[in-house]
Amino acid sequence: MSSQVQPSSATGVAEPSPADATYRKIKWRILPLIMLCYTVALIDRNVIGFARLDFMHQLGFNEVMYGIGTGMFFIGYFVFEVPSNLWLQKIGVRLTFLRIMILWGLACAAFAMMRSPTEFYLYRFLLGAAEAGFFPGVLLYITFWIPKARRASVTALFMAALPIAGMLGGPLAGTIMRLFDGALGLHGWQWLFIVEGLPACVLGVVVYYFLDNKPADAKWLTAPEKALVQADVDRDSAASPGQHHSLWQAFGDKRVYILSFVALAVFSGAAANAYWIPTIIKNSGIKDVLHVGLLSSIPFLAGLVTQFLVARHSDKVGERRWHVALCLGTAAAAWLVLGTTHLTTAPAIALLTVCTAATLGATGPFWTLPGSTFSGPKAAGSIALVTTLAGLGNVFVPMIVGVLIDKTGTLAASQLAYGTLLLAGAITIVAATRAPARP
Repeated sequence: MSSQVQPSSATGVAEPSPADATYRKIKWRILPLIMLCYTVALIDRNVIGFARLDFMHQLGFNEVMYGIGTGMFFIGYFVFEVPSNLWLQKIGVRLTFLRIMILWGLACAAFAMMRSPTEFYLYRFLLGAAEAGFFPGVLLYITFWIPKARRASVTALFMAALPIAGMLGGPLAGTIMRLFDGALGLHGWQWLFIVEGLPACVLGVVVYYFLDNKPADAKWLTAPEKALVQADVDRDSAASPGQHHSLWQAFGDKRVYILSFVALAVFSGAAANAYWIPTIIKNSGIKDVLHVGLLSSIPFLAGLVTQFLVARHSDKVGERRWHVALCLGTAAAAWLVLGTTHLTTAPAIALLTVCTAATLGATGPFWTLPGSTFSGPKAAGSIALVTTLAGLGNVFVPMIVGVLIDKTGTLAASQLAYGTLLLAGAITIVAATRAPARP
């Protein structure tokens, strides 16, 4: 269906086509809410990076315990991701998101009760299990409403929740930990988990009453608009190739493992930003937790800008691999400098800003590569396997980093490890892959 802007016969002023107007209405209806939900999910997932500033010494945890607990989230996430998606098909998006968000909000708040490493591991596992299915569920939900030709911009806006969560999470965490510390006999880190867990429960109810499962259920769309959307979505479905045995075919393709390793580097770099920036800033000489939170938002603000600029330039020139490689290489260099020098606050934040901005800059161009590398019946299975293998790798990276820190007694070991992994990812994406044909 054409999306050309049409002139108004009455005024001569260009007006959007019916398709453009319909999809603009849909975007404004569903995108702000699902972006807000994903932002809250990321804040709840990564709040551990701020809470550790206090609970590590109060509960007597070491870095190995912290690394294991960090990795346990991903075990729960990937064990329950497929069952959650299957359940979504049975009960619909609204009930699925209601269940997911209430459970992850309660799991986040439950951290306030932890007293031992075992409880820490359990709550991280439960948080991952509760959140499992939300991200792929949103991507699936978008396909119900937006045809493939219009989907990239919607997905890009949704992914902007990554840096937005980093920008908001730091100041929010610092404020809660300072203002609530000692209230009702609880530590600031306990209040942090409680206060940040509750919004997810509320949002789950909002989603249930505000979102519709599919266009046919939307009372805010007219009958012609519903028919237009359904025709576009059905056309995409008819054009999609069959996916029979696609996952088994993917296991035999070496490109899956190459891209999985690069995805692991991208995932790990993003996780390093979330889990370690508060500690690095504190160790640079900033002791007030509110100031730590405010300063930690700077790298993510830069990341939001870089993510947009790199993605736009990559689309403009039609090139992906070198954009990813240069971003990962830049982030690697910054981590390696952090690991080999003792810096005061200003240069430390400058390097953390480079790490974060460069890593987030790589995300957009990289996630176009699996779709352009694989085609035909095994495309879906290959892309799913890339995501799964990279996510499973994130189970072990935090554990290894925790052991390195515990054995050496310094954060430098973690910074060198992340720098090395990112550098390996940059080299791999150039040396072991071929550039996809340009459209």
